Parts: sequence; C-alpha cells; structure tokens
Amino acid sequence: MRKAVGAVRQSGRRVPVASLWGVVGRRPLARHGLFAVLVAIAIVIFSYQVSSYTNYNLAEVAVFVIAAAGLTLLTGVNGQISLGHGALMAVGAYTTALLLKSQPNLAMILVLLTSVATTAGAGLIFGVAAARLRGPYLAGATLALALALPQLALHFSSLFGGEEGIPITPPSAPSWLGATFSSEQWLAWISVVAALVTLVLLANLMRSWVGRTLKAVRDDEVAALLAGINVGRIQVLAFVISAGCAGLAGALFAYWVGLAAPAAFSVTLSLQLLIAIVIGGLGSLVGAVWGSLVLVMVPDLTGSLASGLNLPSSIANNLPLAIFGLVLMVAILAFPGGIQGGLKRLAGLGRSRWRQHGLRRESG
Repeated sequence: MRKAVGAVRQSGRRVPVASLWGVVGRRPLARHGLFAVLVAIAIVIFSYQVSSYTNYNLAEVAVFVIAAAGLTLLTGVNGQISLGHGALMAVGAYTTALLLKSQPNLAMILVLLTSVATTAGAGLIFGVAAARLRGPYLAGATLALALALPQLALHFSSLFGGEEGIPITPPSAPSWLGATFSSEQWLAWISVVAALVTLVLLANLMRSWVGRTLKAVRDDEVAALLAGINVGRIQVLAFVISAGCAGLAGALFAYWVGLAAPAAFSVTLSLQLLIAIVIGGLGSLVGAVWGSLVLVMVPDLTGSLASGLNLPSSIANNLPLAIFGLVLMVAILAFPGGIQGGLKRLAGLGRSRWRQHGLRRESG
C-alpha cells in the first residue's frame, strides 16, 4: 500500500496528512472546530451570492439556532421542559438595549457577552427554583415566566420603554469590507459565527462527562442520585447554560429586529422554539439547525404562496399558520425522531442495503 501522497512539515519532519486527519478525528474539539470553519467559509461565500433579504433571513435562522441549541441541552439532553425561553431571550434583548442606550459606542462583543452573563444569572435564579419541580409543574412554572416577564416592560415603562420598546441601531459593517457591503450581510456573518461557536461548545460539552451526567439525570434521577450525582446542581447547571444561549440569541434578535419590545417575546416565541427542537430531533444539535430552518423558511414560503394566489385577506392571513401546522403534523407522523432521526434512519437503511448488495456480489 502506498502512503498518503499529501504531507505537511511539522517539527522538521514530514507527517502524512492521513495521520493528521486521524488525530483530528480522535479529538472532538478539533473535529467540531474544523467542521465549523468549513461551514463558515461556505456561508461567507453564499452570502455574497444572495440578496440582502436572504442574508436577513440567514441571520434570523442563526439566531433561532442558538436559542434552539440551548433549549436542546435543557429539554432534550437533561429532560427539563421549558416553555419560557422566549422570556429569557427578552432578558438578553433588553440588556442589549439598555447598554446601547447608555453607551452607544460600546463594542458589540462586550454587549453580547454582558447579555449572556446577565441572562445566565437570571437562569441561575430561576433554575434553583425549577430544580425542585418536575414534569407539568416545571412546564407551568416556565410558562408563568414567559407570561410575566415581558409584562415588566409595561409596568416599568420609564425604564423599558413600555409597548413601544427601546430602539436599537443595527450594527454597521466595517469600512474595510467596502461601501457595497450591507449591514444585513454583516449581521448575518456575526449571527452565523455566534451560532457556530455555540454549537461547537455545546457539542463538546455534550460529549464530556458533563453531557453524560446530564443524560444520566434525564434517564433516571434515582439511579443518578445513587451513583453520587448531585441531581439538583446538574439541573441548575443545565438551566444556566441554556439561559446563556437564550441571552445571546435575544441580544442578536434585538439587533436583527432593531427593537427590544415585549410583543416580540410573547409565549408564541417560546412555543416556536419548543416546536423547532421537536421537529428537528429532540436531543440533537443538528436537529436544532433543521428545526430552526423549518421555523423560519416555512412561514416565509407559505406567505409568498398566499400572496401569489391572490386570496382574500381573511384566508391569506391564516394560510401560513395552517400550512405550518400541517407541516408540523406530517413531520411528527413521518419522522417520530424528528428530521435528524429520520435522516439517520434512512442512512442506516441505505448502508444495510449497500452491504447486502456487496454480499450478493461476493457470493455470486
């Protein structure tokens, strides 16, 4: 057998590329990081080929990916049902708005990190209380959070702007990118990078002992407790991490909308995030990506269909919601494990048929 043709120099000696790839393959952080870099390069190239509106939608998908990935960790991996992640996104959005209101020239990276830290702190407070609740009681408590938290903006209207909210200026692209580089494309870049970093960190966390502990608590709390796992502490940790992701998504969502207002963070948003992780595949980060794509693209496509058919306004306004509900039912019935589970099943069937075909050829 010939050795790999490609090679690189390292420490004065030639190392086959195949050997380097084997090392990368054994290191989850390196493998996930390399895949994220390749995806980022592909999306950067794609963003130059599409319109500003498509870049605007791309930023929206990335924002929902961040929030859905955090909810996947909490609900899919740790088993805590949350109907209040829209409210946690509101914490990140209002943190961003208040920071920019007092310090308009503050660097965007500092704004995002502060929003993550603030929302993670809110998640810590609520997670301590939620760790005592199970099943429908936990779902009811998080639903109460989703209903109550946005109302604070109305009660303290002098601080949070009431129903009108607090306007936010979208980030402008750096001058070195050129005069034709749009702010929508720049926001899409920032959102995609934030989403990829979030996915890489969560993917490695789920493959570590922390991820195994989260799954152990989900599968059997009593067995985990007997194994020496502090169940309450692990549940609070999952809530804090998930809340931090929601805070980052909320901050980017505020930049994307250009406003932090209570109407943008209703219970509907929390339910949409839950629907996204169920459609994509509960417990799968790749499923969070699929679910976010469905969440953003299906209503947009159905809205275009409704306007193209020249339907009456009473029907056209409800058609996107009806088609989205139909897609949801079909996806759940056809793929009980979500889109990612269905793709894995189809890939497994394809591999088994390929092996059977190979055995038949050998026996023939």
